[in-house]
Amino acid sequence: MRDLSEIHGPVGELFEAGPIESVLSAEQLAAFDRDGFVDGVPLLSEAQCDALCAELAEFFEPEHEGHELWHEYHTNESTVPEQTLFHALGAWRLRPGFHDLLWHAPLVTAASQLLGAPARFWHDQLFCKPAHHGGVVAWHQDYSYWTRTQPMNHLTCWIPLDDCDEQNGSLQYVAGSHRWELLQKPELAGPMNNIRQHLSPEQVASMDHPHQVIARRGHAAFHHPLTLHGSQANNSDRPRRVVVVNFIADGVRSETDEPLLKGVPVVPRGEVLAGQFFPLLS
Repeated sequence: MRDLSEIHGPVGELFEAGPIESVLSAEQLAAFDRDGFVDGVPLLSEAQCDALCAELAEFFEPEHEGHELWHEYHTNESTVPEQTLFHALGAWRLRPGFHDLLWHAPLVTAASQLLGAPARFWHDQLFCKPAHHGGVVAWHQDYSYWTRTQPMNHLTCWIPLDDCDEQNGSLQYVAGSHRWELLQKPELAGPMNNIRQHLSPEQVASMDHPHQVIARRGHAAFHHPLTLHGSQANNSDRPRRVVVVNFIADGVRSETDEPLLKGVPVVPRGEVLAGQFFPLLS
């Protein structure tokens, strides 16, 4: 099959082509600056969510067409034997829906508003928690995994493909934590609260009442690369399927002479991310 990362633009008509003037209000931009996140942003329709879920269903079979194109692929990354966390990077290379999502005008426009600069693609992720035994995602800061790029001008968009709430392991944020220092990198699918051992008493206290994201499918949350976030297990009778799109501002550079992602040619230290795997979206 063709690697869709070779195509920098939509290949179908599922999503809205841009550009559009704005998506986020002044109040939403102010909330992001204050809290380090903004949620409840309507991005996808029911039909768009259904189409992505249909493509996603193929990925749960390990030998699906295109499986060699993943940067990472874990049918279960959970460290708890009785729990399951499906996690994979690179869906945009495999299927037209996940590919074209990157150019969806409301998504790109909102990302550019929050970055304050043209948005460039960094990488995508899938996080899926099956009903009854879905695993946790530990409290973490995204940039602790991304220090191989500089400067820190990154943005994460979390898009639920199912209705999400506390019962099925929705996202949680610690408001204001984007103003903390960079913390040590925890094991992503390890114990939920491992990060606490690296926090001050004041920071630990601020985690006692996190913001719980209650989201309809297709209604996204955006967060800053230092915002502390995580999600509990899914013990409900509903699945929790999420696609994450990670952005960088145009001009972010490589800080390593190693591949930034598995299967991606080296971007030499000091060079701006660009080319096949890091397309400019706006």
